[in-house]
Amino acid sequence: MRERPTMGHIEGGEHVLPMRVHWEDTDASGIVYYANYLRFIERGRSDLLRLAGLRQQDMWDRDGVALTVRTLNLDYLKPARLDDEIEVRSRLTELRGASMSALQTVRREGEDLARAMVRIACIDRAGRPRRLPAEVRASLNPLIETQSGDS
Repeated sequence: MRERPTMGHIEGGEHVLPMRVHWEDTDASGIVYYANYLRFIERGRSDLLRLAGLRQQDMWDRDGVALTVRTLNLDYLKPARLDDEIEVRSRLTELRGASMSALQTVRREGEDLARAMVRIACIDRAGRPRRLPAEVRASLNPLIETQSGDS
């Protein structure tokens, strides 16, 4: 029986994406290579959008817009290792006219391993800033509202 990949789930206004560290994610010592944390958090953001009913390819085809990382600050706190069960937690913190911000954490057994603050810009086909389409904003607003009530 073929198992479908998970998109994760929403827990307390936060998207949670479970993952396992594979050999390809690590360096020769079995520790996750630093650049792979960027891949992990990208998957978390992409699956958060997908779970909110947004497909990035549809945004490009229908609206002519894409979401791109504008700024990222990543703190490495502790290493993840081969075969660790980790989770990427993604919380939208701000929704603006042509951008959004997210706090993303890579965790193992409730302990933070890496923490990223990410600002995502909405751009058009020419690479210029463009307002988030109304459909995108409508899909993401409930996540922002849910979080403000959880604090």
